[in-house]
Amino acid sequence: MDFKLQNSINQKVKLPEELGVELFVKREDRIHPFVSGNKYRKLKYNLVEAKNQGSGTLLTFGGAFSNHISAVAAAGNNLGFKTIGVIRGEELQNKIEENPTLDFAKKNGMQLKFVSREIYREKHSEAFQNILKERLGEFYLIPEGGTNALAVKGCEEILNEQDKQVDYVCCAVGTGGTIAGLINCSKPSQQVLGFPALKGNFLQQDISKFANKNNWGLISEYHFGGYAKINEDLITFINQFKTNYSIPLDPVYTGKMMFGLLDLIDKNYFPKGSKILAIHTGGLQGIDGMNAVLKKKKLPIII
Repeated sequence: MDFKLQNSINQKVKLPEELGVELFVKREDRIHPFVSGNKYRKLKYNLVEAKNQGSGTLLTFGGAFSNHISAVAAAGNNLGFKTIGVIRGEELQNKIEENPTLDFAKKNGMQLKFVSREIYREKHSEAFQNILKERLGEFYLIPEGGTNALAVKGCEEILNEQDKQVDYVCCAVGTGGTIAGLINCSKPSQQVLGFPALKGNFLQQDISKFANKNNWGLISEYHFGGYAKINEDLITFINQFKTNYSIPLDPVYTGKMMFGLLDLIDKNYFPKGSKILAIHTGGLQGIDGMNAVLKKKKLPIII
């Protein structure tokens, strides 16, 4: 893909020595300003395949503040693909300009199609996808969140030679593609820990479809009530973390993962001497949208 990418660096987080562990953050959020983190990784081989198939149009699905929708729009605009986003929630149709994510997607040429939540649940069905083709023409389909076998292949490139020295690899989990790729490229001696942003136990099965090792587990206590749910404790943590370490965190994925990870470190979950690598999967574009919601609720915003 014709992207100008920055190298992903491992930034050390200076923890109190008495905790006895070392923590590093892999700054995948810095590799591209608009197609950053795991979104670039997931899209990389899907876009190659779309081009190989001769498809000029990408279609995908997402919600109001979807990192995936934003990234597909930017990537398509960069590489000359037409893009279509099927958006959950008909009520958003007349509020595009009020929504930073949808406004960005539209300005990058994405055609937005709004459907009810009931219809949106049918996004995986062949019948619904055939209806979309009848109405919109042929397209290359990228699943919601971007997770498929090609996405996992891209995420297998996140870890590199320097990462072989770490004992634990941690990441946020949405649809499971990123952690599956990390599992596949990890060493058998490493433990891969996922922090789901959603409630429910369905992820175990979804990840197992793509993962080829058993050196992984999910830490399910830090979802803050479910996807896109947030409270003042999490806002305070995200802002303090940025102040302390100059690392911005998003409130849906990486913020929750890092909150949970530091809580586990404080509780001596990890053996002394452990080297821990946390993957920053990007998603920072969602902060503006979340702040708009927080302002309406008269809650503190994310700095």
